[in-house]
Amino acid sequence: MPDSLLHTQEETSAVISVSSLNKMARTLLESNFPAVAVEGELSNLATPASGHWYFTLKDKSSQLRCAMFAGRNRLLRFRPKDGAQLVVRGRLSIYEGRGDYQLIADSMEEAGDGALRRAFEELKQKLQAEGLFDTNHKQAMGSRFQHIGIITSATGAAIRDITSVFNRRFPATRLTLFPVAVQGKDAPAEIAGAISLANRLRDKLQLQALIVGRGGGSLEDLQAFNEESVARAVFASQLPVTSAVGHEVDFTIADFVADLRAPTPSAAAELMSPDQSEYRQLLLGLRQQFRNSVGIAIRQRYQSLDWLQKRMKRPDRRLQEHAQTLDRLDIQLQRSMRSGLREKKAQLDSQRRALLSANPRVRLQTSEQRLMSLQQRMAQSLKTRLNQGQTQLQAISRNLNAVSPLAVLSRGYSISYNEAGQVVRSASQLTTGSKLVTRLNGATVDSKVTRIEVLENEAEDKG
Repeated sequence: MPDSLLHTQEETSAVISVSSLNKMARTLLESNFPAVAVEGELSNLATPASGHWYFTLKDKSSQLRCAMFAGRNRLLRFRPKDGAQLVVRGRLSIYEGRGDYQLIADSMEEAGDGALRRAFEELKQKLQAEGLFDTNHKQAMGSRFQHIGIITSATGAAIRDITSVFNRRFPATRLTLFPVAVQGKDAPAEIAGAISLANRLRDKLQLQALIVGRGGGSLEDLQAFNEESVARAVFASQLPVTSAVGHEVDFTIADFVADLRAPTPSAAAELMSPDQSEYRQLLLGLRQQFRNSVGIAIRQRYQSLDWLQKRMKRPDRRLQEHAQTLDRLDIQLQRSMRSGLREKKAQLDSQRRALLSANPRVRLQTSEQRLMSLQQRMAQSLKTRLNQGQTQLQAISRNLNAVSPLAVLSRGYSISYNEAGQVVRSASQLTTGSKLVTRLNGATVDSKVTRIEVLENEAEDKG
């Protein structure tokens, strides 16, 4: 290779340290693989005093280094061992000190049981979000049922435990078995179908409640009761459902959906059956109460009979008493009638006086007198008003005559008007040849100005 080409490649390629390269690789891995789930066989588990775990996951052809720090591994419910098949969840990274490619584990679970557990949790969250676990959807569950349907295996221990408890506590309870498979691929469909069948036959068989359950087992054995079809059948049931699956520590999806969860099949029978000894004690108490009530009633009847015997009298005495009572009532009736007649007479007199006072003739005379009085008052008032008007008119006439121009004319004065009809007040309003109309007392005179002579006194006044 030519030296110039080598020189160019060296200049264009940056030289970095090992630490920088490991850091860059770590950043790339963590940004592109922030969450992965890996299944494999655990080997080389190391647990130093720090509390951290270091191990290897491997399959037939590859292996992967893993680390799980103390803050995470303390949350596990089991202690993993070499050879265990696990599902590990975490993020990919590089340990920069050695450049080792590794998986930083956040959680782990056993592969077989873990898959079922994941499916269990996913279905649980889904149904809970839909409201199938809400308490307001659950029906009330009593303990005094006459007929109960049992959905379980016909040959399992659960049916024997349930019937044994009912025979011991209250054998009068009627039990009807709906046999189903409680594990295997056909079990979910059979269980859901039996729940639907029991609801369809509810009125015909007079069913009042259901027990759905089986004995204990592994998570895989109980899987039929963790299926969505069974959960929805339990939720849709119109009959109240008690879930009795497994042992006390076992929980299934059916337990969360059911109206009542019993830890075991026997416990379900205990919860749904009354104790016959309690009934016996109740009956004994009721019988004693009945005896006491009957005894008290008999004694009361005897006392009433004695009292009636003492009150019984001879018929003639009773007739005498009735005769006295009739006489007393007759006297009271006569007194009442006389008193009533007096009251009616007083009312009649009062109404007669009121009628006389309201006689139309009396009211007419009163109205005539009032009318005459009003006429006299009106005539006097008119006369007074006329006199006042004449006096006022005379005074006004005198005042008008005092200021009337006609009165001034009668004293020898006159008023002259120019052609425009205006009163001539000074000589300056006139010219030679002007026409005048002069108003005298009782006449008017038309004239023409031939000469205008201004008097000295008037000229002085004007100056």
